[in-house]
Amino acid sequence: MVDFLYPVFYEALDIHGHIQEFGPQNRYKSGFELTTPEERFRLFGAVVDAIHADGAGLAELTYHAPDGRTVDRMFRAPEVGHLQDVAHLVGRIAPVGWLAVAWVGLHLGLIRLRRWRVPPLRRLLGASLLATAAGTVAVFLVGPRKLFQWFHEVAFPPDHPWFFYYQDSLMSTFMKAPDLFGAIAVALVVLALFFYALLLWGARRLASQPA
Repeated sequence: MVDFLYPVFYEALDIHGHIQEFGPQNRYKSGFELTTPEERFRLFGAVVDAIHADGAGLAELTYHAPDGRTVDRMFRAPEVGHLQDVAHLVGRIAPVGWLAVAWVGLHLGLIRLRRWRVPPLRRLLGASLLATAAGTVAVFLVGPRKLFQWFHEVAFPPDHPWFFYYQDSLMSTFMKAPDLFGAIAVALVVLALFFYALLLWGARRLASQPA
């Protein structure tokens, strides 16, 4: 997804109003509430690019007034440190994605060569939707914010700060954490289900083709 649909969630979650409320309250940075939505979209895209580049450029990222004038650096040192931790985590997880792609490719090849039978799509998709629904219920029973906190506690070094009040962090403010991350998680689940359905359809097609 392009920048995790930030422009879409910007409207849906009223991130603009959130910035207008907490931007002026920031104890370390000023003027961010005067930036345009386009500038905020650019900054979010720059953060995404930096995270996929192992954090390069985060400390130098600046925000600009509507007239193009540079106002200030976007993040303070603790925020840069946390985003670099996120970048390192993404770097460690990335090989798992490539292994998954290889695993899928291998099994598609075996389905074609060995004529493996693929169960009906309705049954597989039904089971997947049921598992997704059960997972969603479990998340709400535990509490999304508790899970968000638990994940940060186990995923990042204990001596590295990851929680920032809106009044102390433009990072938290313009991402409206953790609401934005919840919306992104839902979008990723929907996207994963779509590609899973597409994969199953492709597997069925391969299995039905004559040798």
